[in-house]
Amino acid sequence: MKGWIKLYRELLDKPIWHESTPEQKTILITLLMMVNHKGKEWEWKGEIYKCEPGQIVTSLPKIVEKCGKGVTIQNVRTALKRFESFGFLTDESTNRNRLITIVKWGVYQGEDEEETDEPTGNQQATNRQLTANKNVRSKECNKKNNSRKQVYDETSIHFQLAIFFYQKILANNPEHKEPNLQRWADDIRKMIELDNRTEEQIKYLMTWVQEDSFEMANVLSPSKLRKRFDQLVIKVKAQKKKVVPINKGRYIPKDSDFDMTAGEDWR
Repeated sequence: MKGWIKLYRELLDKPIWHESTPEQKTILITLLMMVNHKGKEWEWKGEIYKCEPGQIVTSLPKIVEKCGKGVTIQNVRTALKRFESFGFLTDESTNRNRLITIVKWGVYQGEDEEETDEPTGNQQATNRQLTANKNVRSKECNKKNNSRKQVYDETSIHFQLAIFFYQKILANNPEHKEPNLQRWADDIRKMIELDNRTEEQIKYLMTWVQEDSFEMANVLSPSKLRKRFDQLVIKVKAQKKKVVPINKGRYIPKDSDFDMTAGEDWR
């Protein structure tokens, strides 16, 4: 692959850059270099498809290969969802491959015309068309920005707790269907930010419900855990007279962890 791309310095001031992880930044630049500079015919969904400039038919492993060492398929999957929420690209996938389109490719990567003192008729028409395209794309982008959902990085505490809970469920039922971990992470964020639960409290109850013979079949998502949080704490307190073995590596809550009944041992 030959040629070059334009990389605008104002990217440094955009949330898509300064809020991204190093792996996501690598993926972003790699995608800009991977997409087609000119139109190209490609097979897509069993039919001959002409990829426009700024598009490419590829796969997650191929993107990982192009990014190089340190980038995983999960990194790419998370980055694509995040970039799509920012209106940077669209991602249409099948079981075998995916069509990625850089939304503003024509605006930022269009060919430069040779500068003259006065624009020609063709240049004037082109400039008018670009202005119209920019306005349309700006409206589309604003709609996406207003409705976009938060995407959680796999290294965030919210996503990590979602994985932790899923692994606890799998220990009881290896056939349990893989959930939407992004949705789970968002429910966990609400518990922390809106309900003022701590990471330790959430993690302890996730473990407890999957060790309880009754609750392990009833609390199978963070949303359910959030809804029944106070009820579950009461059940934990009801068992406080039982001897709780201290297993290595398992968090044993302190009195101060739950402030629902000050000074009372809640275990």
